[in-house]
Amino acid sequence: MEIPKRDRLTLEMMGKKGEGKKSAEDKKKRHWAIQLIRWGFLTLLILGIVGSVAGGIGGYFLYQQMSRDLPKIHSLRDYRPSIVSSVYSDDGTKIGEFYKERRIVIPLTEMPLHLMNAFVAAEDSRFREHVGIDPVGIFRAFVKNLQAGAIVQGGSTITQQVTKSFLLTPERTYERKIKEAILAWRIEQNFSKDEILYLYLNQIYLGHGAYGVEAAAENYFGKHAKDMNLAECSILAGLPQAPSRYSPFRFPDRAHARQKYVLTRMVEEGYITLDQEQKALEMTLDIRPRKNWFIDSVPCYTEHVRRYALEAYGEDALYHQGLKIYTAVDITLQKIARKAVERGLRDLDKRQGYRGPMAHLDPSRIKAEIEKGAKALNPLPLEKDEIYDGVVTAVSDKKKEASVNVGGHQGTIALKDIKWARKPNIKVGPGVVAIRKVSSVLNVGDLIPVRVVALPGASGAGSTNKKSLKKRSKDGGNGGEGLFTFSLEQTPEVEGALLSIEAETGYVKAMIGGRDYLNSQFNRAIQSRRQPGSAFKPIVFASAIDRGYTSASMIIDSPIVYDDSSDTLWKPNNYSEKFYGPTLLRHALAKSRNVVTIKIVQDIGIDAVISYARRLGITSPMGRNLSVSLGASGLSLLELVNAYSVFTNRGYLVTPVFITRIVDRDGNILERSDLRRQKVIGEDTAYIMTSMMESVVQSGTGWRIKALKRPVAGKTGTTNNLHDALFLGFTPEYTTGVWVGFDHERSLGRGESGSRAASPIWLEYMQGALEGKPVRTFDVPPGIVFAKVDADTGLLPSSASKKILLECFKEGTVPTQSTPTEEEIITAEDLFKSDI
Repeated sequence: MEIPKRDRLTLEMMGKKGEGKKSAEDKKKRHWAIQLIRWGFLTLLILGIVGSVAGGIGGYFLYQQMSRDLPKIHSLRDYRPSIVSSVYSDDGTKIGEFYKERRIVIPLTEMPLHLMNAFVAAEDSRFREHVGIDPVGIFRAFVKNLQAGAIVQGGSTITQQVTKSFLLTPERTYERKIKEAILAWRIEQNFSKDEILYLYLNQIYLGHGAYGVEAAAENYFGKHAKDMNLAECSILAGLPQAPSRYSPFRFPDRAHARQKYVLTRMVEEGYITLDQEQKALEMTLDIRPRKNWFIDSVPCYTEHVRRYALEAYGEDALYHQGLKIYTAVDITLQKIARKAVERGLRDLDKRQGYRGPMAHLDPSRIKAEIEKGAKALNPLPLEKDEIYDGVVTAVSDKKKEASVNVGGHQGTIALKDIKWARKPNIKVGPGVVAIRKVSSVLNVGDLIPVRVVALPGASGAGSTNKKSLKKRSKDGGNGGEGLFTFSLEQTPEVEGALLSIEAETGYVKAMIGGRDYLNSQFNRAIQSRRQPGSAFKPIVFASAIDRGYTSASMIIDSPIVYDDSSDTLWKPNNYSEKFYGPTLLRHALAKSRNVVTIKIVQDIGIDAVISYARRLGITSPMGRNLSVSLGASGLSLLELVNAYSVFTNRGYLVTPVFITRIVDRDGNILERSDLRRQKVIGEDTAYIMTSMMESVVQSGTGWRIKALKRPVAGKTGTTNNLHDALFLGFTPEYTTGVWVGFDHERSLGRGESGSRAASPIWLEYMQGALEGKPVRTFDVPPGIVFAKVDADTGLLPSSASKKILLECFKEGTVPTQSTPTEEEIITAEDLFKSDI
């Protein structure tokens, strides 16, 4: 059989050995060898074709099987992930957030190019070329990880990560990986690369509760993503692989190493230059833990808003659907209120006495405690007016001072700054017990809170500048400039609340629910129901004015005894435990006369008073007995403030407004607050009550408020056994209420009335709130007339009058009788008869 030419060529390639002509047997062997090669090649070819066909058929059926239950990718078109609901103040500043996943969705146009390139370079450099899965990338990641001896690159593409995040469960099985590849390919067929990148950068988890690049930019850098520089972008791009491991907060060195990897990849991919990489690596970043909006700004206000929104719109809307809640709160007024409450409660707490150090340290522990404090402070300097924990290191009665160390910063407390520190005794008022020795209060080793009164080297009350602060910090505290001046402090046990409403609008501009929200989330301005005491009297007196009394009506302040139908005699008394005889209604309110108030309620009826309170917006249950006249029924501070606002609003009850509007994630307005006003009393009655409450400030129990030096009306409130102290007052701009007391009722201490314990807080707040604003007066409405009356009788003046007042009246209610002269024959009954 003739050997074909191609076989001859094959034989030539195989080569010939030896010389001369081959035997027939050799030729035969060679022939069969060639045939075996040929048939072997053909067999492998056929098997390959058959295997490919079978594999293709098997792959097809596998694809069909895996595709059967795959989720539909069209859901990605309507990308509506769980996003943050935000709360804003009256000027649009964010003050709170509610969420389960902290995500803020932004378009690619609000992301810097460096940010997108950093993620692509670090996570999927062939993102723009592949079709969803990238074998080249998988192989390269394998090699890189092998070289590094650790996982520094992932094999999944960005598209696969989108698939895992949106469409699949996190289980790790071969079946899920196949589904992931199929879905990634489908996504690539139906979405542009930019659309995929948009989904990825908004969805990805980047640590510390942040989902998406915008939330992460706020988390780590306190700025929007669009404002980030290259260094910051590369920090974020290093996080997806292990957000906890590379946290810039917890592990800055690891984060920096990962940042270097990201920047190197950007250089390799041509996104940045070596010079840009170097500058980014050398840049100092201001990375600090994310501000807790809920706690740091107006927590009790945002918590009140949260409760309302949760009840009105449900959990899903509040925590997942990105509501925008705009409130009436004024952050500046809120800060003023917080400071006023804090100062007022600390002053009251000091008047109650010194409860002793937080702890007493053995000499062996003093150094360790100082080092612990230094570590906590480092590298921050001490700041004036701030409170820190310090250790008493020396006590000298001769020098009249104690030495205190605060984290390595040495200072002194003078005797004059501990004179308040008597032993607590509610029966003894402040200033009675004199502190003459430092050693009677402090001992070496006492751990105590101290306030920085003056900085080292400061003249006067501790002036300060940034250079000296930095110098002191470097030098370990004092910078060679001397000692700090401290005062002794203690954490108050007493609580307080403040609520302030803008008069014309009803907007709640400030609300303090307690001294420290971190310590207690109970909102004492709204949730608490405490006895208002004498702060309820204006409601009683307004009811009387509407039933024929005038501010010049005369009532006898004299002892009375009531049988309360339970075989118990009630003998009400005035706060001073004295009786004052004939008393004008105006004077009775100014001096807060209990007996006069009870007699009024006895005259007009309990039901009339309760009904009147309801008209003024009070909804809490009220007891049907004469003690209601003295504020014995528990009310919220909000109810009282709202009721008082009727007087400054000329008889209109204005609904308090916390939320001005709520908008959904698509910009639709869900609700908007409209001014809701209801005329509940006459404007003439409102004005007369305002005028009478001005007397409370000018000549009565609210005398401390005169320091405001503006037209102001108000009323103090003090309950039995000094358990509660209040001051409610208003100007034409704001109606504000302050409450002070213990959560578990007990005495505030001797003399701690509403005038002493609450009105200073009210005053400090209103001074700050009205600073720089023009002085306004209370407008006189139609129907009000003025007439001179005798201050002792409430009748028209005569030659016998010793003191004359200019009094306001409703038209037709001016007294018609004159004060009798000595020549006129009168009886006591005629003299003290109310002209009604």
